[in-house]
Amino acid sequence: MGEWSDKELGLHLPIARRDFIGGVAASAALAAAPKAMAEAAPAAAPTGSADYPPSLTGLRGQYPGSFEAAHMARDGDFNGTLAADDSGEHYDLVIVGGGISGLAAAYFYRQALGDDRKILIIDNHDDFGGHAKRNEFTYEGRKILAYGGTMSIESPFPYSFTSKKLLADLGVDLTSYHRYETKAYDGLGSATFFDKEHFLADKLVTGTGKKPWPQFFAEAPLTGAVRADLTRLYTEKKNYLPDMSPEARAEYLRHISYQDYLVKHVGVLPASLPFFAGHYFRNNKRVDTLPAWEAALGGRMPGFAGMDLPQQITAEAQHFHWPDGNATVARLLVSRLVPGVFPSDKLDQESVVLAPARYAALDNPANPTRIRLSSMVIRAEHIGKPARQTEKAVRVVYVKDGKRVAVTGANCIMACFNMVIPFIVPDLPQTQKDALHYASKVPMQYTNVLLKHWRPWAKLGVKSISAPNGYHIGASLDTPMDIGGYKSALTPDEPVVIHMTRNPNQPGLPRKEQNRLGRAAMLAEDYTTIEREIRSQLQRMLGGAGFNAARDIAAITVNRWPHGYAYTYDTLGDPDVPDELRPHVIGRQTFGRIAIANADASGSAFTNTAIDMGERAVQECLISRGLI
Repeated sequence: MGEWSDKELGLHLPIARRDFIGGVAASAALAAAPKAMAEAAPAAAPTGSADYPPSLTGLRGQYPGSFEAAHMARDGDFNGTLAADDSGEHYDLVIVGGGISGLAAAYFYRQALGDDRKILIIDNHDDFGGHAKRNEFTYEGRKILAYGGTMSIESPFPYSFTSKKLLADLGVDLTSYHRYETKAYDGLGSATFFDKEHFLADKLVTGTGKKPWPQFFAEAPLTGAVRADLTRLYTEKKNYLPDMSPEARAEYLRHISYQDYLVKHVGVLPASLPFFAGHYFRNNKRVDTLPAWEAALGGRMPGFAGMDLPQQITAEAQHFHWPDGNATVARLLVSRLVPGVFPSDKLDQESVVLAPARYAALDNPANPTRIRLSSMVIRAEHIGKPARQTEKAVRVVYVKDGKRVAVTGANCIMACFNMVIPFIVPDLPQTQKDALHYASKVPMQYTNVLLKHWRPWAKLGVKSISAPNGYHIGASLDTPMDIGGYKSALTPDEPVVIHMTRNPNQPGLPRKEQNRLGRAAMLAEDYTTIEREIRSQLQRMLGGAGFNAARDIAAITVNRWPHGYAYTYDTLGDPDVPDELRPHVIGRQTFGRIAIANADASGSAFTNTAIDMGERAVQECLISRGLI
């Protein structure tokens, strides 16, 4: 993309390279899944301590070594009778997936039947939390936190009683957030980076949404026709669907993309559309896959200012953010579930932030609840036909360090990605398998770049940058926090994390297909290419303000999630059917002693629904044993 050499960008500097991948020795990962590893794109391994995964930098998220056995299961390598070493371990409940849904399920199961119940939580990653991932950096003796996945307690819908009660039990007061976000960025605004590949030149234009639109577009590197077109769009108040009632307009807008609406009804020039390519909406919808109705409801997209539309009932959830995002929720859950990992089982929203975690204690045989990491489950099956009094009802096989190991359980909850379940539970009915295969999880990448200072941002007067058509579609200074003894940067001379977001897609195709192709592209990309894109993009955007990628970048953590957030339905690409006929509802049905959780099972990509699905799965486990 850029005109800088790798050396000028700093790719030669040793900030994220070692002969380890994902905190696992390369030889061990290759032994676990030789065929898939041989086919994977090369990746530089993280620096940091493998004994403490949050400190690892480089390529994280779904890193090489964490997913290859799952792909082998998908490809049929584990079909038929599956031999495995019998561990001799038996549990009341085996949970597949150590994200928030799986951890919440363990919490609810203990509430129902007692803290002495034997529970094993198995996860393929080297850290717990699923997408709720904690990133830690250390620079000049200072610990700096960032979120590598799920960002906040938030939702366009209210949290359920179950979710609110769980958070309260964990010591979270949702009304108190205003006490913790600082004013370090007061006075800073937003900017847009226009790239020379899609506009007339590389140029960062500040004042997005604040400057009058005619002034903003006058400063942008646009042709006269595009400048006039975008200025008209953002300033004109006109009803572009005058012959329809408000209700008819709403229905029409539900079934036309925002892009088609802009071109066919607003008269936007095709040459103006690249400006909208950087706008991303919930669940990775873009201008060509977003229903125009959703664009209208959001209130931030142009083209609806002169239009009368039906009023909608709104009731959003309360908001809470931690420096490491919702990894704090996962840490709080683990502090309650597994003694010895954290200093106390009474940590709250403040004391948990800097609390050290002993990962060696997660799988302590002395504890009733254990968490087994770096273990990919490849089979969950019934042992015969269980009756209500059957104790050893389910056999679960996982791969760890290249070996297949089996445990048994009275119940099993599949709290993992739902689309992999048909390959792990092959005895499911075909109708249920088809339903589980329907969704296509959203590929996403959360890149955290530790800068030695943020003087260029202060000089420009910006805290966030939108990048239409960029490798990352946005970059921003991480949320400034003062909570539990942790303090973010207060002045531009202090180190800060830049949070960058990437949602790869293929414009012009249906949304699910765009997700699949974006996922494939992410998995094929090597770390060196990713790092070059990061450095080049920051240099292009900020170089004019004195930024130097080779000099100013201290560390990089790439949280790559090819299988990212849960798929949610929309009115363009999904059939309009009653809720009970939705694929996620059919797919999550209990199968004997095996129940299904995860946010996927709710058709919604939010922490509260992950919690709710964990609680629902526990209830179904109890019913399967005649305990309700």
